[in-house]
Amino acid sequence: MPAPQPRPRGRPKGWDARPEQTTIRALDRALDVLDLLAAQDGLTLSEIAARLDASPATVYRVLQTCQAHEVTETDPQSQQWYLGSGAFRLGAAFLRRSSLVERARPVMRALMEATGETANLGIEKGGEVLFLSQVETQESIRAFFPPGTLSPMHASGIGKALLASLQADRRERLLTQPLARFTDRTITDPEALRADLARSSARGWALDDQEKAEGMRCIAAPVFDLHGEAVAGLSVSGPLHRMQDDRLEEIGRAVAGAAAALSQALGAPAGKGGLPAPV
Repeated sequence: MPAPQPRPRGRPKGWDARPEQTTIRALDRALDVLDLLAAQDGLTLSEIAARLDASPATVYRVLQTCQAHEVTETDPQSQQWYLGSGAFRLGAAFLRRSSLVERARPVMRALMEATGETANLGIEKGGEVLFLSQVETQESIRAFFPPGTLSPMHASGIGKALLASLQADRRERLLTQPLARFTDRTITDPEALRADLARSSARGWALDDQEKAEGMRCIAAPVFDLHGEAVAGLSVSGPLHRMQDDRLEEIGRAVAGAAAALSQALGAPAGKGGLPAPV
């Protein structure tokens, strides 16, 4: 008689991974509501229900349940719903999984002071850039990416720095997805984006040249871990009138140097930093 196969850890006894066992519809619905609230600055019950194509009664039960755990909250005056402090605690637990944010803060602060522009830290999450941290410049006009903000990879400096650092097969899978246009400068043609990534690799930093927002530029470089894999991107972003052509090379060197310093702090192999040669 063959020996019984061990049960995969983290699964209950008798679990056979049938489709009806793998998800909980009510939980799926709740997470859809939270994702929507995370992307907006307050929504009413009717707005949430309309955007999710769900009944107001169902959405209200979700919101009330989450509110009992402080994951959502409502403003009685505006009747709008928001994420609550419980959502922040959950997000903070995610950040505690790694020393990345903690180690990045002094590097980001120094980068902001050296360039005079806002410094950002982001990772790839589900084919998008998830911003984890930001050190803002004191200038009155500045970029703002609060933690938790998502941005398309093809139209952001960090996204392009990470794309240029990926293995070719994984990069190609991401490039086969539709590339949305945000401004007249957004690169939506995969072949043109490949050429842009090659230029990024050749100079050691990536550039978002008003491709997500008119009048804003972002320069980024990848951050590597002890395995030599790109785990994050570091960038500075600011308005076009302060990030003119004659400053791009200077800022690019500063960003690439900061990314290399953070990579070393994370245990990356010696010399690992900046973008690799195009493949």
